[in-house]
Amino acid sequence: MNMGKKGLSFILATLMVAVLTACGSTSGESEEKDPALTIGQINWAENIAVTNMWKVILEDKGYDVELNNLNMGTTMEALENGELDASLEVWLPVQDANYLKEYKDTVNFSEATWYDKAKVGLVVPSYVEEVNSVEDLNEHKELFEGEIIGFDPGAGTMEVTQQLIKDYNLDYELLSSSEPAMLAEIGKAVEKKEPIVAPLWSPHWVFSKYDLKFLKDPKNTFGGVEKIHHATRQKFAEDFPKVSQWFKNWKMNDQQIGELISYVEDSEEPIDGAKKWVEENQELINEWVK
Repeated sequence: MNMGKKGLSFILATLMVAVLTACGSTSGESEEKDPALTIGQINWAENIAVTNMWKVILEDKGYDVELNNLNMGTTMEALENGELDASLEVWLPVQDANYLKEYKDTVNFSEATWYDKAKVGLVVPSYVEEVNSVEDLNEHKELFEGEIIGFDPGAGTMEVTQQLIKDYNLDYELLSSSEPAMLAEIGKAVEKKEPIVAPLWSPHWVFSKYDLKFLKDPKNTFGGVEKIHHATRQKFAEDFPKVSQWFKNWKMNDQQIGELISYVEDSEEPIDGAKKWVEENQELINEWVK
């Protein structure tokens, strides 16, 4: 079939436009759909809950999300060297101030917060009526055998607790373990109505299970209200502009985070609890990922 020069030129021009359009489209998608997005997960109840929640949300949007289990110190190092894309839990202005100071030039700490009413301090069971303040601890040292039952040694709150021991001249030893081990010790003590003192934080499911009270902290070593931020590696916002904005849009209240943690804790696998919560809260999630 003889099309003539004009017909052939028209077809070539049309094909060229189509190719250029396709290339432009592919380039635009690759910015947002990198197949390897890695989020750090720390073995804390609320961290497990929110990292699994975001894994569900992002995979629903077409991303391939890997959760990498690390402690807080290693998480910061991995963000600095680019092995991690994001960490979803940084407590400021007090608990993780040491990490902000050390990594502020090499890790992006978001000014946006996803929870604004966090609290940290030493807790005892409410039935320990004689102890209501950190200042009461030395007087009742024998009750607790001079031990504060702690968790991960790399956690900012553990470092603040060490500072608290110095500030109040407490004759106590801070024992390191893990969050599950610490919670197990609290559970055993409550079951036997025995005294125990440990550093804890809210939001946390443990307060709905046991009747615990925060001890007053007159020197304000633990600080007042803490806010929870997220952190990302350098250039994350350039590589994942949509996800970067979604993280900044993310906000949760007491009821929402409490329910999410409960769903995750009550499931055989954390991802299953997260999926259930995401399915029931699409309207809220749509506000984040708009």
